[in-house]
Order: sequence, then C-alpha cells, then structure tokens
Amino acid sequence: AVNMLVDITDRKHAEERQALLVRELHHRVKNTLATVQAIMGSTARAVDNIEDFKSALFGRIQSLSKTHLLLADDQRAVNFDDILRSELDAFDDGSNTRIVLSGPEVPLSSQVALSLGMAIHELTTNAAKFGALSIFGGRVEITWSVTIDAIRRTLVFDWVESGGPPVVPPLRQGFGSRLLAFVLPGQIQAKTQIDYAPEGVRIRCTLPLPVDAGLTQTSISRDAEK
Repeated sequence: AVNMLVDITDRKHAEERQALLVRELHHRVKNTLATVQAIMGSTARAVDNIEDFKSALFGRIQSLSKTHLLLADDQRAVNFDDILRSELDAFDDGSNTRIVLSGPEVPLSSQVALSLGMAIHELTTNAAKFGALSIFGGRVEITWSVTIDAIRRTLVFDWVESGGPPVVPPLRQGFGSRLLAFVLPGQIQAKTQIDYAPEGVRIRCTLPLPVDAGLTQTSISRDAEK
C-alpha cells in the first residue's frame, strides 16, 4: 500500500509538472509571435525596399531563435551577456544607441541561465509591445556587476528603458511581473525591484551566484551589434 501511494504521488507530481510546462510553452509561443510582429514593424520602418526588409528580417528572426539554442545545452555554463544578446540583438537598429550592454563576463549555471533567460525574454517582450522597443528612438540599457565577499558572489543588473511611450503602471499583474516577483525568488533566490517611472521602466535584479563560479573580472562595455 505504501509503495502504491508513493507511486501515485510521484505520478501526480509528474503530471503537474507536465501541465505547467505545457502552459509555459503556450505562453512562450504567444510571446514569441508578439516579438516577431514587433520585429517586423521595426524592420519595415528602417528600410526602403523589399530586399533590405527581407534580409534584415531574416537576420533578426535568426537572432531570436538563438535563445532556444543557447538554453538547450545544459552541459556548459552560459554567459549572462550571451543571454541578453540572444534576446535583444534582434531589436538593435545599428545605431549603437538603441540597445546598450555594459558589464563583466559572468558565467551562469544552466538552471540560473534558464530562469534569467525567461525573465529577459519577458522584459524584452514587454518592451517591444508597450515600452521603449515599441517605437522608433526608444532605448534599453542594461548594466551589471558582481560583488564578492567571503561566502558568496552576487550579480546585480539594472534594466533601464527610455525614449518610449509614457509609462503607466499596470492595473493587474501579468505573467512577467509574477515571474519577477515570485518565480525567480523561489527558483534562484533573486530579488527584484520595479519602478514604473513615467520616462521609462527601471528594474533592478539581485541574485546570489555559487562561490566557485568562474568569473572574469575584466569589465566589458560594448553596444549590442546588429
């Protein structure tokens, strides 16, 4: 009887995890389609002929697909910089001002990379649908740093939008807000602060890293390339 109970409990947990993954799959597909739509609009405004549109759109969609390939390999560390670029490169217009990234190289375990990848995906999608990436001239700047003490490393990154439509705080909490407020703290002990400033959304995220995680302290400061 005990064996049967354990078997049924494990099966129930497996079914719940499967249902959660299916819901997440539907959500990610919906967001991906919204992102593709935003990329098409941004590309159309920046080109003068169909051939340029075709070439630019293909490159940006290809860049978007790198996110899935990047997070599919759980046998190696993933750099935080790579996660950002896999989502944001598709929105860069080549001006070196629309997407700006600045911070040190930070290798992440697959679990942390997956959770942060989901968060960056949500932030990028929201920026493309409602924020700085939804209009021409909008800007997203992400800066990050790592502090080290005797017992831990801590990654701190700031996401700052500007030049977009005036920000209005949401009336209800969407999936992205719940992800930042509840899922990340539970999965990777991250703490997030969100400021719906009228000139642009500002987000600060702080999360602990393993003490033995490799870290290159040489700071990089480079704009996202098209």
